[in-house]
Amino acid sequence: MTHEAAGVPTTRNDEDWQDDVPQDSDDVQQNEAEPDAPEPAGPEDAEPRPEARLARAVQVAEQALIEFEIAVETFRVEVENFSRLHHQKLGPMYTRLDELDALIAEARAAKTGDPEDERKAREARAVVMPMPGVDELFHDWMDTDGLSPEAAAMLTEQPVRPPKRVRPSEEARRLYRELARKAHPDLAQDEVERQRRDEFIARVNAAYGRGDVELLKELVAEWEAGPVQPPAPLSESEELYARLEWLSRRKELLTVLAKELEDGAIGSMLRMAPDDPDQLLEDIAEQLLGEVSRREAELAEMTR
Repeated sequence: MTHEAAGVPTTRNDEDWQDDVPQDSDDVQQNEAEPDAPEPAGPEDAEPRPEARLARAVQVAEQALIEFEIAVETFRVEVENFSRLHHQKLGPMYTRLDELDALIAEARAAKTGDPEDERKAREARAVVMPMPGVDELFHDWMDTDGLSPEAAAMLTEQPVRPPKRVRPSEEARRLYRELARKAHPDLAQDEVERQRRDEFIARVNAAYGRGDVELLKELVAEWEAGPVQPPAPLSESEELYARLEWLSRRKELLTVLAKELEDGAIGSMLRMAPDDPDQLLEDIAEQLLGEVSRREAELAEMTR
C-alpha cells in the first residue's frame, strides 16, 4: 500500500522545503535541532490484524458454501420430485408396455412353437412380474434422509402432501433461500445452537421438498421471532484455519453429491429440459401413449 493510499502526506521536495525555512538563523538552528515530530497514525492507517483478515475469509467461505449448498439441495429436490412424479404419472404406462411386450412375445411363440421364441416370451413375462426386492418393498418409504415425508406423515397421522410439480415455485425457492441463509447450521457458534438449527432446517427442507409456500412463510415468521444470536467473538487463528479446512472438505463432498445427481438417470433427464421439467413429464407421457397404441395395434394384428 502506498502512503498516498494510506492517507499519509507525501514528502515535499528540497526546493519547497527551502521556501518554507524561516529567515531567522536561530529559528533555523531550532528547526534543525528539533525537527517536527511525525503525526500520529490514525485508525485508518493501522494494518488489520492477521486474525481479522482470516476471520473475514472464513465468513466469506461460509456464505459461499451456504449458497452452494442451497443450489445442490434445490437440484436434489428437483431430482427427487421428478423421480416420484415420473413413477406416479408414467409408471402405469411403463407397466402397460411391459405387459404388451409379454403378450406379443407369447402370441409369437404360440404361432411359431420355436423354443427361442418361447424363451423370449418367458423372459418378457418375468419382466412384468418380477420378484420384489428390498427397494420395491420400501418404495416411497425411504429417501436420502431416512423416512420420506409421505411415510412420516402416515406414521404421525398427518395428511400426505406429495409434490404437485417437479420444480418448486419461485416463491418457494425465494423463501427457502432466505431461510437457509439465516438459519443454516454452519452459522452456529455452539453445539446447542447447531442442534436447534439442524432441527429447524430439517423442517425447512421437508416443506421445500413439497413446495409448501404457506408452511415456508410460517417458518420464516417462526425464525424471526426466535432468539437473536450475539455476534461471534474473534476466533484464534488456529481455529479459523481449521474452520476454513472444514469448509473446504464440505464443499468437496457437496461437489461429489452434485456430480452424482447430475450424472444419474433422472438428473440426465432434467438436463434435457432445464427450463420446464414439468413439461418434460408431459412430453414423455405423450410418447409412451404413442408406444402403447402401436403395440396394442401390433398385438391385435397378431391375434387375428
